[in-house]
Order: sequence, then structure tokens, then C-alpha cells
Amino acid sequence: MAKERYIVEVERGKPAKDGKPSVGPVYRSKFAKDGFPEPIPGLDSCWDIFRGSQRFCCLLSVKYGVELTELRGGFGFVLKRVLKYSAFFVVEKYPNNRMLGRREIVDGKPGKYSWMTYTEVYDIVLKVGNSIRSCGIEEGGRCGIYGANSPEWIMSMEACNAHGLYCVPLYDTLGAGAVEFIICHAEVALAFVEEKKVSELLKTFPGATKCLRTIVSFGKVTSQQRDEVQKFGVTIYSWDEFLSLDVKLLVEDIGELKPTIFCAVPRVLDRIYSGLQQKISSGGFIKHTMFNLAYSLKLRSMKKGHKHAEASPLCDKIVFSKVKQGLGGKVRLILSGAAPLASHVEEFLRVVSGSYVLQGYGLTETCAGTFVSIPDELSMLGTVGPPVPNVDVCLESVPEMGYDALSSTPRGEVCVRGDTLFSGYYKRDDLTKEVFVDGWFHTGDIGEWQENGSLKIIDRKKNIFKLSQGEYVAVENLENIYGLVPAIESIWVYGNSFESFLVAIINPNKQVLEQWAEEMVYLGTSMPYLKGFEFIKAVHLDPVPFDMERDLITPTFKKKRPQLLKYYQGVIDNMYKSGK
Repeated sequence: MAKERYIVEVERGKPAKDGKPSVGPVYRSKFAKDGFPEPIPGLDSCWDIFRGSQRFCCLLSVKYGVELTELRGGFGFVLKRVLKYSAFFVVEKYPNNRMLGRREIVDGKPGKYSWMTYTEVYDIVLKVGNSIRSCGIEEGGRCGIYGANSPEWIMSMEACNAHGLYCVPLYDTLGAGAVEFIICHAEVALAFVEEKKVSELLKTFPGATKCLRTIVSFGKVTSQQRDEVQKFGVTIYSWDEFLSLDVKLLVEDIGELKPTIFCAVPRVLDRIYSGLQQKISSGGFIKHTMFNLAYSLKLRSMKKGHKHAEASPLCDKIVFSKVKQGLGGKVRLILSGAAPLASHVEEFLRVVSGSYVLQGYGLTETCAGTFVSIPDELSMLGTVGPPVPNVDVCLESVPEMGYDALSSTPRGEVCVRGDTLFSGYYKRDDLTKEVFVDGWFHTGDIGEWQENGSLKIIDRKKNIFKLSQGEYVAVENLENIYGLVPAIESIWVYGNSFESFLVAIINPNKQVLEQWAEEMVYLGTSMPYLKGFEFIKAVHLDPVPFDMERDLITPTFKKKRPQLLKYYQGVIDNMYKSGK
């Protein structure tokens, strides 16, 4: 039986010409073969989406094969192979549904969640928005949000959306130097701040006070903090008591919340996978054998084309129902993003969770989702699926890395085109011109087309990548920092989106090798601006310097990262095994 292909070609590939690399064919989702979806009337901004959620209006366009259906006990979606229709359907939801929740911590132990409904959140958002405007911030102004995810974070963002203000997110892992730069560069006038981050924000003074006039803490404000900001003419306000969620309570959270849709980064799903594997291994020989047998039977059935709910109902009821209960008992969809999900974890969850397990891919510049895998398509395991119906996608060859977009297995830099992309980087026309070429946004990620039209992300063109927990690592910058150690002659730092820490190959300076330990201690205490995930966890010392004879460096001594990875692959694998 011929495999179904989920993309259609809209433009042919182009060979290399005038110094430009070859470009593969342009593809789009098969659901948009007759054109991109029309904009939804009345849905013009993020605020419209939120305001509509007070009624929780969910729109369906069967024309493009995407059906949003009301499911018993919750809201879900089904992708269907359907004929064209020209109608929108609205599913009314109730304003008293729960929207934002916070878990109470009593005597250091996790308690129950306290919830706010859509109406309650909506009312607070309006009040926050009015308070922002009372501070003199007009439409088009900039508000920063500095802290971890919380109900206040969401409400602050929606308040900005309601009044046409730009929301400037500040990662909670950023240090004072980066925060000061962003505040000044984006001209942030008001900053919402997690309580424990207020002291970090104050380290940006007086530099940040060129723009920053108001601070809103998600928690308490001490008298010392109030006195400090007033010295610089800045006003600080407190919010309701703030409690941050702890990832260590993940399993308890899932059991308490009983989610129907579970969105997570791969590291969270890795934790779930590891926890389930430990329980299976400790269950005794009979239970372990029964689980493995049920797993093999259901996986074999799914590979034959059966949907996960139909593959083995008996195994689901007798064996895998306990796994589903461990995930809250109601989960229908697990969506992974921000970094690639390991294939063995994805396969495991597809078999045992009793839910759809999908991977997505997108960037801030593409307004998030650009690719998403199709439910119950096991052939898309390890991929991010086909493109969504509102973008065109092509691959551009990267000769220096050996990737050819016109080969029998097309590989190259992922380029995206469509009306939903960003317009450019703020105050950085030079960077905008770098990534936008002839109307195409160059993502910097290397992709590989699969036979069924799904895409697999296999590499990164730029030397910036994410670790499995979603943290960005600027590897060249780290190599420059670690290279300051006199004992290091040369260093190559490596990491990837399947691992949570960095490793390195180091060519030591023989003359100062005896001082290695002392220099590393000194470096660690003298560079507090390095984050935890930027510290190298495992090191391999190679006395032979990187050289051109082994094709590890260029004539100008630049590192050839793909060649380094190939040469040291065995060493890298051993370091990751020993580091876990």
C-alpha cells in the first residue's frame, strides 16, 4: 500500500547559481493545496484570542482538514481526512471553566490547586491593564516580564495585549547584564517581576533606569527594596502572594490536575519516561514480563496501521491503564516542543499513554508552530511532522556542511515563507536582512525531508543550540570564556538537544597542565555570570591539538564542528553515559 504523503509541491527546486546554494522544492501542507486558510473574521490580535476564550469559542475549518470537536470531559481536536466544506462552526464553552491554577504549599508539602475561572482572570486582566495605563504607558509602550511561569505572568501578558502594549519576556535564567541590555534596548518602561527576581533586577541599576520607571512584584516588596528603587526615581508595587511551581512536583501535579492536553519540553517527558521505567523494573519478574509482552503486541499492531485506541484494547485495559492513571487518567494529547524528543521516548509514550503523542517545531520568529506531526501516524516517529497549512517550506543546501537540498535524501537549512512570520528584529535591520533572503526566513536549523512529507531536524547551522531543558547555549562564547584558562590550549564544547548538559574536548597546554585544578577553581569563582547549564560536566583531554590533517579545523584555525563530532563521537557518547 502506497504511503500517504502529507505535503504538496508548489514550486520546483533551483540549482546553485551565481554563488547562491541550490534550493529544494517548495512544499506546503496538503490541507492547504488550494491556498492558505483565510483569516478568521474578528480574530486580529492576541487579545481577541483571549477575550474569545471567555466564551471559549473554538473555530473549525473543515475546508483545510482540521476539526475541533467537543470531547466528553474536556476539549480536544482531531485531524481528519475530509472533503472540502466552506463553513465555520463555533463550540460555546462556559466562562466559569477553570483557567489558571496555583498549587498551595503547606508546611513544605504540596497541597491542592486553587483555581481562577476565565471570568475571574478576565476581570483581573482588565484591572491590571488599567493600572498600566495609569502609570502613563500608552499604546505601543513596552512592558517586561521577568520570572518563571505563573498565573501572574499570564495575566500580565494578557493585560499588555488588551491595551496594545509590547510584551518583552525576560527568561528567568537571565543574569543582570542580559536583563539590563534588553530593558535598555527594548525601552522597557514597566517590568513585572517574580518576587525572588526583584533583587536581581535591582543589580541593573542605574543603567536600566534610563528607561525603566515602574516595577511590579508578583510577591512581596521589602522596605529595603522600596528605598533602593526610590533613589533612582523608580516606583515599585507588590502583587498578591506569589508561589512558584517546582518541577520536582511534576508527577504529583499531573495526578492532581488530571490534564486532558499535556504540553511539555522533552526533558519533562524524559523524566516521566525514566520514572515509569523504574516502576516497571521494580515490579517483579511477572509484571515486568507481562508489560514487555503487552508493549510488543500493541506496538506490532500500531505498526500495521491500527490507531492507538484500537491497536490492543485488552492490553490497554489490563496493563497500560495504570500508566494512564499515573498521568491523571484523562490525558488525550501529549505535545512536545522546544527541542527534539528522543524516538524511544516518543514510541514508549505512544504505546502506553493511551493518548496522541505529537512533536511540533517552530520559532519565535515564525509565531511558534510551523510543523506538527499527525495523530496516529507511527511513520512520523522522530519527526516534527509536515508543515502547518499557512506556510510554505523549502530546504536550502549548505555545501560547507555536506547538506544537499536536491539529493535523493533532501537535506538543508529549513526556510519558511508565509504571512504569519514576524516582520523583523527590533532596531536590528542588519540581523533582519541576514535571516530574510528573497522573502524566505532562514531558521538556521538543518532538516531532512522524509518520504511521507514529514521533516526531521538533524542539525543546527548556527553555533547556537538548545539543551533538552530548552536552554539556549552560545557555544562559541563559552569556548572563548573557558579558553581564558591558561591550562587550555584549545577547547571544543559540545551539546545537543537530547542532553541536558555540556561536554568538551580539550587540548591542554603542557607547560601549565600541573596547575589545571587550581585554574579551574579560580575560573569558577571569578565568573559568576555563567549559568548552571553553561558549566561543562565532562571533559576529555586530548594531547594532540586539532589539526588540518584530520580535517578538524580550517586553514584559519576555525573549528569544523561536524567533523569534530564525527571524529570524537565515541568519546562524546562515553562522556554522556558516565555523566548521567
